[in-house]
Amino acid sequence: MDNTRKIVYLDHAATTPVDPVVKETMLPYFDEVFGNPSSLNGPGQRAREAVESAREEVASLIGARPEEIIFTSGGTESDNAALKGVALARHREGNHIVTTAVEHHAVLESCRFLEKNGFSVTYLPVDADGIVDPDDVKKALTDKTIIVSVMHANNEVGTIQPIDAIAKIVRPRGIYLHTDAVQSLGHIPVAVHELGVDLLSASGHKFYGPKGVGIIFIRKGAKFASFLHGGDQERRRRASTHNVPGIVGFAKALEIAVAGMNEEAEKITRLRDRLIAGIRERISDVRLNGHPERRLPGNVNCSIAYVEGESLLLNLDMEGIACSTGSACTSSSLEPSHVLSAMGLPPELSHGSLRFSLGRNTAAEEIDYVLAVLPSIVEKLRAISPLYKKKVKAQ
Repeated sequence: MDNTRKIVYLDHAATTPVDPVVKETMLPYFDEVFGNPSSLNGPGQRAREAVESAREEVASLIGARPEEIIFTSGGTESDNAALKGVALARHREGNHIVTTAVEHHAVLESCRFLEKNGFSVTYLPVDADGIVDPDDVKKALTDKTIIVSVMHANNEVGTIQPIDAIAKIVRPRGIYLHTDAVQSLGHIPVAVHELGVDLLSASGHKFYGPKGVGIIFIRKGAKFASFLHGGDQERRRRASTHNVPGIVGFAKALEIAVAGMNEEAEKITRLRDRLIAGIRERISDVRLNGHPERRLPGNVNCSIAYVEGESLLLNLDMEGIACSTGSACTSSSLEPSHVLSAMGLPPELSHGSLRFSLGRNTAAEEIDYVLAVLPSIVEKLRAISPLYKKKVKAQ
């Protein structure tokens, strides 16, 4: 690949570049306001003021109270904290957890850990578009259920779940509802009280903030036990010295994202649909994965028959196009996507999946470049595919 070529970056679901304004906002907290917020001296208290100001800003942007916002190291920690924190706090009330088969591994692996420690987990199926049926949630509940965890929007296929409908079923029974909003916050409206959730996870680097910082929203009054012990930070719910620059950056990035959300979503959706239509027009045997309408603005996940996703990705990368074969946490695995498998796709189609995720700075010219390059790559790979040769011979 020509190293001077501009990269067409279509992997925003994996991570986003830090917004220049966010970076500028963070800089003073590396060397000017560098105190430890837990210190009682002047530098420490100035740092604490920055943390608390960020907490108030984040809370106001998602319709929460400042004391309901806990800063973490990112989405994975927040997901772990939600499941394990509630399990530890409510184990005397019950030991049953309900989730879906398409959750992020941070939720699924937390559930598997809890299964090994005396808890029972129900993994609900989804339909062909990746949506869980609220009636299935209702049927899965028992008198031992303490928490239901359903992601707001899927990281691989972009499908948006009916969280508010699930909340109306779950919360009147005294069961907590957690949602992983890592992919949705900053891209579509997220208001905790409208969603009806008790806990919510998010990560800054998904909406042009820094890596290594996230939040967990814990509704006031919800029972929660910290599993990270040490100091008294974050109201004793999460010990560890505050990442002040990251926290400040998270709040600024969310402020920018929410302010420009409607305009940005409209632009990205238009480009997304242009990419989907172009792929379908130029390439045969393509399946769009995820709900056609209830999906994130920037997500295009498609399965291209008779080719391997890894081969497509590498060939696109050589042409200066960065995308993914699935979520960033699993894209190095040769196993079929657990999300696509749960949606009923056969392994041969799952292996041929690509995820393009558009972002704030994606341009129409970049979409057109992908549409100019991708068909020839598919044609080249299909020319050496035994399955495709067999299909052509049979026609």
